[in-house]
Amino acid sequence: MPLLPPALTDLIEAFGLLPGVGPRTAERYAYYLARHGGDKADKLAAALQSLSGGIGYCSKTFALVPAGQQLSELYTDPARDKTTVAVVAEPFDLVALEKTGQFKGTYHVLGGLVSPIDDVGPEQLHIKELIKRIDEDKVKEIILATNGSVEGESTALYIQQQIGNRKVKVTRLARGLPIGVDLEYADQLTLSRALEGRQAV
Repeated sequence: MPLLPPALTDLIEAFGLLPGVGPRTAERYAYYLARHGGDKADKLAAALQSLSGGIGYCSKTFALVPAGQQLSELYTDPARDKTTVAVVAEPFDLVALEKTGQFKGTYHVLGGLVSPIDDVGPEQLHIKELIKRIDEDKVKEIILATNGSVEGESTALYIQQQIGNRKVKVTRLARGLPIGVDLEYADQLTLSRALEGRQAV
């Protein structure tokens, strides 16, 4: 005899499929919706229902766009500089950069990072399309905005190799110590980057 109704166990299992959601968290989410469901459960169900058919990818930048839309407005906007391209791993990295309000170029979403341990090779990422864009849009600067992990660094290095001898300035986001962090709590990679990126005062 099951301890919980099948509808609830199915929901717990579904939440458990999400990254970072353990069994206890999945149970809490499911029980919350069972108790307070109503409009919230209906809204969640409707959002999930429209998700698969409501999202597309820009054919140039691979940023997320509404389904049926070919190009991202971050690419078609005449105020954006197409000759400067920030290369990011995932669509939400783009969102984080855009929120700063500092960047007026365009983006290129790789769709992940090179990671042999996860069976992700360069051919599975949008690197060939990036090289094509460099030539087509006469790109002057590529900003490698991948993270400082081993995967991020190896992806950035691979992209640099693919760019080859094209006359393109290749830069990396500056890395260093976050404001308010004591030296003793900073990891070695962060400290190394901070030393490398030191500036005259």
